[in-house]
Amino acid sequence: MRLDELDYELPATQIAQRPLEQRDSSRLLAMDRATDKLADRVFAELPGLLRGDELIVLNNARVIPARLFGRRVGVFSDAPSRATRREHLSGTVEVFLARQIAPDVWEALVRPGRKMKTGERVVFGEGELEAEITARGEFGLRTVRFSSRAPGGITAQIERLGRVPLPPYIDREDESADRERYQTVFASRPGAVAAPTAGLHFTPEILSAIRARGVELCELTLDVGLGTFQPIHSDTLEGHTMHAESYEISEQAAQQIQAAQAALRPILAVGTTVVRALEDAALRAAAESADSVVLSGKAEARLFITPGFSFRVVNALLTNFHLPRTTLLALVCAFAGREHTLAAYRHAVEAGYRFYSYGDCMLIR
Repeated sequence: MRLDELDYELPATQIAQRPLEQRDSSRLLAMDRATDKLADRVFAELPGLLRGDELIVLNNARVIPARLFGRRVGVFSDAPSRATRREHLSGTVEVFLARQIAPDVWEALVRPGRKMKTGERVVFGEGELEAEITARGEFGLRTVRFSSRAPGGITAQIERLGRVPLPPYIDREDESADRERYQTVFASRPGAVAAPTAGLHFTPEILSAIRARGVELCELTLDVGLGTFQPIHSDTLEGHTMHAESYEISEQAAQQIQAAQAALRPILAVGTTVVRALEDAALRAAAESADSVVLSGKAEARLFITPGFSFRVVNALLTNFHLPRTTLLALVCAFAGREHTLAAYRHAVEAGYRFYSYGDCMLIR
């Protein structure tokens, strides 16, 4: 499929730069796949739009303050004597955490990357946190090992010194309010470097109203990584390689999904991250000839869902509006059909919907 088949026009003024004051006051575009009908609603109406027997699957990943700014410490020379080794401080270095490999080791984007060689170090704050570049990887990534002697250790210092990793299309610096608003109200498992944004609209009151309708909820964790921002550089979708994203599905969640599918109840995924985790786990279950619909446990999703994909688990989707020519838009087109999806996007543009992470959403059934 050609990349230009996933294009649409969007005025820059419709890219949401800040969240609305109330989470559930965002608009919701309801799309019926059977009839292609669209309805303009408000997210606060969601409980009343549900049948009442759905299983809603949420991503409970919590965004970490993944942008760290420090000072470069020059690499040691090859001189044999420690006394003759030289260090120098020069300029600001950004370390953008991408994926945790071990308690003290991360894959990260480092800027300026070309100047930072293996063995070089970066210090943050007043020296409470330090990082050493230990290897170079694909996609411009570096392997970074952290150390800290400060109270609370590495995790506490990253939480204190880091900044919220707002997407690049939000044209402002992060603010203190983003630490709370760029999280879902059900976020509990730290590790993501981007929010599962379809979940940002929920409030505790909305969740209570949904449960009161008889709807069942379950959670999984997919640590949203840099793949969510990774542009497609090839002319076709087939030429793109996805970043791996770690996910975990509990045994309880797997049993809930199994029961819902057996009872022919709708399984509504909140966000494309949930779709990737569920469909990847379903493919793994099929490959192993397992008795369950999805395999529980930890895994890594490299699944690239494009038009023509056969969905095994998800039959309803709540999702924000996505950038043109992206893997996320390809997934939505696979679920709802390319022409129908782009027609819905054109309607959303004409109707003045707010787009992307802090924007409005779609309910596709």
